[in-house]
Amino acid sequence: MLKCLDFFFQLYMEEVRESLEPDAVARGNILESFTESHEVRELLGGLRAAHGDPSAREVIVEKFVVIMDKYQEQPHLLDRHLEWMMNSLLDIVRDTESPPPLIHLAFKFLYIITKVRGYKSFLPKFPHEVGDLQPVLDMLAEQNPKDCETWETRYMLLLWLSMICLIPFDLARFDGNLSEEGDARVPTMDRILKIAKCYLVVSDKARDAAAVLVSKFIVRPDVRQKRMADFLDWTLSVLSKSSFQTVQGTVVINGMLQALAQLFKHGKREDCLPYAPTVLECLDNCRLSESNQMLLRKLGMKLVQRLGLTFVKPKVAKWRYQRGARSLAANLQAQSSGVQTRKITTAAAVEADDEEEYDIPGEIENVVEQLLVGLKDKDTIVRWSAAKGIGRITGRLPKELADDVVGSLLDCFSFQETDNAWHGGCLALAELGRRGLLLPSRIADDLICGSRLEFADVKYE
Repeated sequence: MLKCLDFFFQLYMEEVRESLEPDAVARGNILESFTESHEVRELLGGLRAAHGDPSAREVIVEKFVVIMDKYQEQPHLLDRHLEWMMNSLLDIVRDTESPPPLIHLAFKFLYIITKVRGYKSFLPKFPHEVGDLQPVLDMLAEQNPKDCETWETRYMLLLWLSMICLIPFDLARFDGNLSEEGDARVPTMDRILKIAKCYLVVSDKARDAAAVLVSKFIVRPDVRQKRMADFLDWTLSVLSKSSFQTVQGTVVINGMLQALAQLFKHGKREDCLPYAPTVLECLDNCRLSESNQMLLRKLGMKLVQRLGLTFVKPKVAKWRYQRGARSLAANLQAQSSGVQTRKITTAAAVEADDEEEYDIPGEIENVVEQLLVGLKDKDTIVRWSAAKGIGRITGRLPKELADDVVGSLLDCFSFQETDNAWHGGCLALAELGRRGLLLPSRIADDLICGSRLEFADVKYE
């Protein structure tokens, strides 16, 4: 009897240990700080000695990649060390005696750091003084866009240029120091635009950085007045002449869509609004929903929602559902003290907001329709982008139109639709609920959809 009890006790303890092992592993993977700071300093300090030896260069790069990969899940731990790492690498780049292989190696290390931390956090730390503009332009002019060994250099230079072009001076002031191209002197503004156009049609990572450069450069006041219309004409012309059925056409369409999406995201609404209908019409003619390229359909959804946000004014809907306090005691106290007064005030504000005249252009119907179609896409990332667009645009619509959008969204929950449509509908409902755009009057319809989902789940099983 005792042996049997001991046997079952051992089995129980083994199960307990197995259940605790994942937690122990999870706790072991949680880092508290960047502990390899000293080792990284030594690696960066040894770049000058290692760049000439291929085997030594490969070893030092591999060591740095292993260290950085440890912080993929906790990249914020690198924030306190980004500045000195960047400065030590840019010192190599700025040194006129540094040979090209050493410069490429320094940019490779910069890209590895950017890949872990993300370019959005890395971008503001680039030096962006007036004196950096000409050297960066000259380095970009020396690059070969078709060299597959040095794409990290071009990627980081384009990101660096996108930060430098934010300097608050008219670019015409720098035209006196321009190098001559033939007998004509090329303005700085045109040089930057030429570089951006060149790298928007390449097939490597530099295309993404070129789109970031466009979003920062075109929105400058001086560039917007002189070059924005021409750049958009060029973009739409290239987009209309390209086909997603060819490899080169897919690459070109990708770059154009990224540039347009970034531009309509960062540009001012009053500056982008005159061009939005033309861009939407060109996008409709591209028929990206028929493409087999998931990334093109995702970028199409992203651009469509940015155009939709351009058409409607950036205002917060006052009719949104306002949740109560998280504390139960605070809710009870509010009910006993003056909740009725607050309800009356809120209702009056909502009525005043409803009475306000809304200027909703007809293109919004087209935008919402494309986003609803995107909810039924076969790839999750496209459905997710469409769901975020539905939430963002619905938050700027009047109550009646927003309710129509929710009603159309609930049509996804039909037994005639595919499971992709059901999943996209769930993503959109979750996004609307997160933003407080699902009113209590719609709860009954949501519950009906939930019961349909449970029934469908049972049926598929």
